[in-house]
Amino acid sequence: MYIADLHIHSRYSMATSKFLTPEYLDLWARKKGIHILGTGDFTHPLWRQELKEKLEPAEPGLYKLKPELRLSEIPSGSFDPRFVVSGEISTIYKKNGRTRKVHSLILLPGLEAADRLSGELEKIGNIHSDGRPILGLDCHDLLDMTLSVCPDAMYIPAHIWTPHFSVFGAFSGFNSMEECFEELTPHIHAVETGLSSDPPMNWSVPSLNRYQLISNSDAHSPSKLGREATLLDISLSYKNLYTAIQTGKGLAGTLEFFPQEGKYFMDGHRKCGVCLSPEEAIKLNGICPVCGKKLTTGVLHRVQDLAALPAPDLFSNTQAASAKPLTDTPFSVSKGSDQTSAIHLPFESISPLPELIAAAEGFSPSSVKVTRIYETLLNELGNEFFLLREAETSDITAVSSENIADAITCLRQGKVRWNPGFDGQFGTMELVHPFR
Repeated sequence: MYIADLHIHSRYSMATSKFLTPEYLDLWARKKGIHILGTGDFTHPLWRQELKEKLEPAEPGLYKLKPELRLSEIPSGSFDPRFVVSGEISTIYKKNGRTRKVHSLILLPGLEAADRLSGELEKIGNIHSDGRPILGLDCHDLLDMTLSVCPDAMYIPAHIWTPHFSVFGAFSGFNSMEECFEELTPHIHAVETGLSSDPPMNWSVPSLNRYQLISNSDAHSPSKLGREATLLDISLSYKNLYTAIQTGKGLAGTLEFFPQEGKYFMDGHRKCGVCLSPEEAIKLNGICPVCGKKLTTGVLHRVQDLAALPAPDLFSNTQAASAKPLTDTPFSVSKGSDQTSAIHLPFESISPLPELIAAAEGFSPSSVKVTRIYETLLNELGNEFFLLREAETSDITAVSSENIADAITCLRQGKVRWNPGFDGQFGTMELVHPFR
C-alpha cells in the first residue's frame, strides 16, 4: 500500500516556505511516510529547471531525488519517495453572467510534458511570477488544451468546495460539473475533496457518485505535507497511478483531516468572531449579526445546498464514525438519483502528530518541546503515519509519555471535540480523554 500526496507547492508560489525545495520535500516525505509526492508548480520555469537538475528517473513517469542530495535517512530505512509532476492552476474568467474563480490540479507523465503544456499556457498569461499561475482561461478551455497537449494528463478539480476558488465554491463556482466543463465533462474522472470536507459529505451529493474522491495536503510548507493523502494499492508507475485515479482500480481510500478542522467548514465572519451553522446563517439571511456584512458561506452549507441526500451529522460534540482502521471499514455501494453507482472507499480521519503532542502535553504545536518529542518519536519508532495509525501505544509511551500514547488512542477512536473552522480560520481540537 502506498500513500500519495499529489497536490503541494514549491517555494515559487505565493505565501510559501523557502524550504520547499526537492531536498526538503524528500526529507519531509520520509518523516511523514509519504511514498508518492507531487512536485507542485510544474508551470514555473525556474522550478521545472530545478526539478530537472535534482531529480532522476525512477519507475516510468516517476522521479526520485538524486542520492547525493539527500539530507537525512530519517526515519531509518525509510522508502525513497517518488515524485510525480503536478501543478495547480488558478483560472479567473466570466461565464454565464458571473465571474468564476476555480483552481485545478493537473498531473503529467513527465517533465517533457510539463515543458510542452507550460509553453502553451505561457501564450495565455504570466507563468513566471507565481508557481500557481493565475490565468484568464475558461476551465473548459484549460481542460481541452491540457488533453490536446498531453492525452495522458490527469485534470482534477481542486478542493472542490472551497468558497472562493473552486468548481463548487459558494461565491464563484458552479452548481454542476457540466455547467463548468460542458461537453468535456466526461474527461473529469476524479475530484479533490479539500480539507473542509470528508467523503461522507461528498457522498451526500449524488452527482459526485461518478467521480473518484482523492485527498491531498495542498501544503505551503514541508511540515504540512500529508495533512490529507490518498491510499494506493498499485505497482509504482505513472500509468498505474493514472488508472487508479481515473478508474478507481488501485485506489484504496483516503486519509482525511477532520472536516471541522478545515478553515472553511462553518459559515462565519472571522473579523467579528462569528461562527454559525448553515441553519443559523440562513435565519440571518447570510448577514453577520455583528457588522451587517455578508458572511462567508462554509463548506458544510454549500454541500447541503447541492445535496439530494441527508448530509452526515457533523455537529455532534464528538466525531467518531470515521476513525476505524481502513482494514475494518467495509466497502459499500450507493446509488444516487442519477442512477450512477459509486464505490464508497474506506477512509481514516487523522490529525497532525505535533497537534496531538501539544494537546497531550499542554504546549504549542510549534514549540521547541513539541518538536523535540516529535523528532524523538520519528527516530525511535518510525514515520508519522505509522505512529498515528499502527504503532503500539506501549512503544509510544516508552519513547515519549502515557499522555501522548493516550492522545493517539483518542484520535484512533475518534474521541475528539471541535471548535470548528470558519472564514479562513482553522478549527481547534480538544481530546475527550482527561489527561490530568
